[in-house]
Amino acid sequence: MQTPLILSLLFTAPALLSFAPAMDAKTPDDCSAAVTYTDAAPSIVEIALADPNFSTLVTALTAADLVTALQGPGPFTVFAPTNDAFDKLPEGSLRSLLDPANKETLAGILTYHVASGQLDAASVVGSTGAVSLNGQKIDFSVVVEGEGATATTSVFVDSAKVVVTDIMASNGIIHVIDSVILPASDDLVATAAAAGTFETLLTAARAAGLVETLQGPGPLTVLAPTDAAFAALPEGTVESLLKPENKQQLIDILSLHVIKGRNYASDVVGLERLQPLGKKALDVVVLDGVVTIGGATVTATDLDASNGVIHIIDTVIL
Repeated sequence: MQTPLILSLLFTAPALLSFAPAMDAKTPDDCSAAVTYTDAAPSIVEIALADPNFSTLVTALTAADLVTALQGPGPFTVFAPTNDAFDKLPEGSLRSLLDPANKETLAGILTYHVASGQLDAASVVGSTGAVSLNGQKIDFSVVVEGEGATATTSVFVDSAKVVVTDIMASNGIIHVIDSVILPASDDLVATAAAAGTFETLLTAARAAGLVETLQGPGPLTVLAPTDAAFAALPEGTVESLLKPENKQQLIDILSLHVIKGRNYASDVVGLERLQPLGKKALDVVVLDGVVTIGGATVTATDLDASNGVIHIIDTVIL
């Protein structure tokens, strides 16, 4: 998901709220109920099976054949929607997702609610997000309303509010959320088109015959120059590159902007260089909170697509 530049972003923002991890479930300020487990911790699946508020989640996990996976050693962090959360979905959506024909889609949604490792509430609040088992990044945010003694603090996972935290399981931890969160469903091409600032890039990708690659399974990371970045090239450059006789040159340029795998901003800033599909390795430089890749400044990061991630850059890499 797109985040503003940079890279205050990601990295070492202090926790705005401390939810001390514990064996007992905790609730944010505006929540009144918590679930407490004082005996030896059951597994994530056992907790879900024992709580009637998770009956829809259990049904969905069963339909997606994910119960066995969540009975594994983990550890896992599960952001668990309640039955009421599933009820918020558009009418007919859940029924459609439970159809065996849509098993893959359902599994993709459910794995978007699970991250590897054990992230307690303090870890969630102290970071900007986590990569889910789906492969896409879940965003974390904290909203403080009011001031002083009357202030309330809410924690969000994407657009879902966390209503109970730190339910400890033998193979991980559960945080309860009030909405079902949905991964990006559009591919890289559709995501770029919807953004509205990459018309020249998409035109170039079509001329170079790269659209099919960008719509494939991936995953891929795209360093996407904006229309303004292409407009900043010397006059006549874009028109020349779009000519059929210059197709290979255009392919060579665009290949410098595509990298195999999902490389989120938090990963990129720890690298010295990236290897794109083109032959030239791109240097990664972090200076005074600004990141450049191959000489292009990154202006926004982590725009998720179903088959990859887009980072927006202000210059065409040549």
